Amino acid sequence: MKLSTKIRYGTRFMIELALRRSDGFVLLGDIARGQKISEKYLWQLASSLKAAGLVNSHRGVNGGFALARDASNISVKDIVSVFEGAIQLVDCSGCGQEDCVTSDVWREASESIDRVFSSYTLSDLADKAERMRAQMSQGYASFGV
Repeated sequence: MKLSTKIRYGTRFMIELALRRSDGFVLLGDIARGQKISEKYLWQLASSLKAAGLVNSHRGVNGGFALARDASNISVKDIVSVFEGAIQLVDCSGCGQEDCVTSDVWREASESIDRVFSSYTLSDLADKAERMRAQMSQGYASFGV
């Protein structure tokens, strides 16, 4: 199982907004360059995050993107849900096997992933990124996700 680039890049975008929360609205191009993500692709992700109510945008001279709510109130699960929906590894409802011995395994695994994604907030990740950047002695530190 692999997380999609939408989830990984969307999370990096959101962390960057959390790190720059004091800057107000941040230009998409600045984040794209800093995170080495295509601005066009990042625009698609930002649009989905905006539609979900996780980011706000503003046009004009001081325009850009900003978090729609405090970073401590946005979980990784919130971000994952924008791009993948509910976390469910297997949909056992349509297989027709009422005596399936593996259904509990898939359900428990899904619940475990859900718990982990719910336990990390954007604030947690931004704090970790700040600590990592502070430890770096040179240039921009990427917090590859």
